[in-house]
Amino acid sequence: MKNTSRRHFLSKLGIRTGVGLGLGSLLAKSAHATHTDTHFEETTKHKLVYQCNKADHDYIDHILFSCGEMLRKYGDDIELVVAAFGPGVNLLVKQPRRSIFPKHSKQVQSLITYGVRFQACGNTMKTMHWTEEDLVDGVHVVPIGVDGIMKLQEQGFSYIAI
Repeated sequence: MKNTSRRHFLSKLGIRTGVGLGLGSLLAKSAHATHTDTHFEETTKHKLVYQCNKADHDYIDHILFSCGEMLRKYGDDIELVVAAFGPGVNLLVKQPRRSIFPKHSKQVQSLITYGVRFQACGNTMKTMHWTEEDLVDGVHVVPIGVDGIMKLQEQGFSYIAI
């Protein structure tokens, strides 16, 4: 693990934005980051892309919990992407049209801080008349959500559908 990473830096500063949600304690032992856009020269052994295509509370809870657990276990040696399309994009907008628990919105922000990449499907956003301004800070738009997942798989990411 490299000590110059973003998660390591944040942990040294004592920044744990997920505290109170359980995420801070999950990440406390291993606060490190690798990110597909910010660390081109770094490689990681493990790469996962999670599909998020539902606005169901239990479903979202499982995805976010799994991300936190993988970060805790692998630290700098994992890249995580959550690819949202269809109703799952509600998790990534400031004013969702479906019920999203506030704790889930906070967990997304915390995971972004720790280097997890969240992708929103551009097609879904067009259908819902959302723009990039409607997204929470740090979320990236891909033109077609499923195409984004395919491209990540071509880069060696394992596909996780919970």
